Amino acid sequence: MADMQRPLSPHIQVYRWQVQMVSSILHRATGIALSVGSLVVVGGLLALAAGEEQFGCFKTVAGSPLGLVLLFGWSWSLFYHLCNGIRHLLQDAGAGYEIVQFVRSSWLSATGSIVLTVLVWAYVLMAGGAA
Repeated sequence: MADMQRPLSPHIQVYRWQVQMVSSILHRATGIALSVGSLVVVGGLLALAAGEEQFGCFKTVAGSPLGLVLLFGWSWSLFYHLCNGIRHLLQDAGAGYEIVQFVRSSWLSATGSIVLTVLVWAYVLMAGGAA
């Protein structure tokens, strides 16, 4: 086989990362994170149903630094998936197909998810509970 100097694949060498690409990838990734996080929520509900001692263990794990990071990430995933889902619904209705609008709505969903996550966690931490 002859050694030809061809590019490997267009997606590796030609395409630049754009907010639209990242938005699509993050939407899928946050959907997966929400599925896994939902299993943790179900585990918490089962611990609650099992009694005070088991729920205390769950609260200890959820209130640990790693647990708080995972809860924060899960809540950001929830808000990002929500904001991006609303963006998709608007596009399904026929709005926002121009590139400028598409880029703006992608940035808006990312920014909105961060703002909503910070607002919720500021409220949770000021109210005295995260677990």
